[in-house]
Amino acid sequence: MWKDITEYINIVNAHYNARKGKRYYKEVKMVDSDINKYCTEIQDMLLNKTYKVSDYEVFIKRDSGKERIIHKLPYYPDRIIQWAVIQKVEPIFIKNFIFDTYSAIPKKGIHLGLKRLSNALRNKDESKYCLKFDISKYYQSIPHDLLKSSLRRKFKDKDLLWFFDNTIDSIKGNVGIPIGNYTSQYFGNYFLSSFDHTFTENYDHHFYSRYMDDIIILHKDKLYLHDLIAEIEKILYNDFGLKIKQNWQIFPVGDRGIDYLGYRTFYNKRLLRKRTKKNLVNKMLKISKLKAIGVNPINCIGSYLGIVEWCDCTELKQKYIEPALEMVA
Repeated sequence: MWKDITEYINIVNAHYNARKGKRYYKEVKMVDSDINKYCTEIQDMLLNKTYKVSDYEVFIKRDSGKERIIHKLPYYPDRIIQWAVIQKVEPIFIKNFIFDTYSAIPKKGIHLGLKRLSNALRNKDESKYCLKFDISKYYQSIPHDLLKSSLRRKFKDKDLLWFFDNTIDSIKGNVGIPIGNYTSQYFGNYFLSSFDHTFTENYDHHFYSRYMDDIIILHKDKLYLHDLIAEIEKILYNDFGLKIKQNWQIFPVGDRGIDYLGYRTFYNKRLLRKRTKKNLVNKMLKISKLKAIGVNPINCIGSYLGIVEWCDCTELKQKYIEPALEMVA
């Protein structure tokens, strides 16, 4: 695989893919000014094993009340190199995933996950109860040694494993992979893929779905799910070195629906998540009153139109979005 990864044309293609939406970046312009020079330099770094992950720019990103530590790498050479590797190994990662995992996988986003969930809920008898949980500080908690062992079970190319180790060890300590690395979303998805197989092949369930570290399981028996969460906690801690957040829930689906993948899905309808609905109403009311919202109002309205398209929100659209659109049209 390393031969394919280090092919000059693969590195050039990696540059073209990595620069999408970033052509105004100073480093992108630098590489564009002499693609042959910089891509040849990257090829030499990889072939001669002189590449070392650059220093990270670390900052905190706040999103929906959560704080995430983001590690950002330079475009050259790091982002190009990560793209060069992922372009070749992505199909192998994807083949290892079960069907019902949806994060950071081409052509398998939240809309397919929502469709699969709705299909599962058609059988009300088998989907009476939902177990919903996620992993505590997932990216920051992945043990380096267990991730490396997991990758070695799938990949045998020593040169490729050198790159994986180099990337994993770019974070000090023995645990954690950096949020912000292109490789991290594949490492994170892959690390839990063996749990997906263990669970779906050995435990009773009506429906199982994972979006990175957010997991839902549907079953007809509430007591069974209570026993199951205890078993899952043991497996994740003993085999993966991970802990479940203690805010896990087991609840009847019919009472409140399932808050998953950005929407609340019920047996016969799909609604916006409460926080999303609140933000939508606030933004649309401000636009209707011609108040500044910090972004282009047309883009904001278009974004929410795309969101409500996937749920039963006709009244919400008529009451708030359409009046806002009339004000800026």
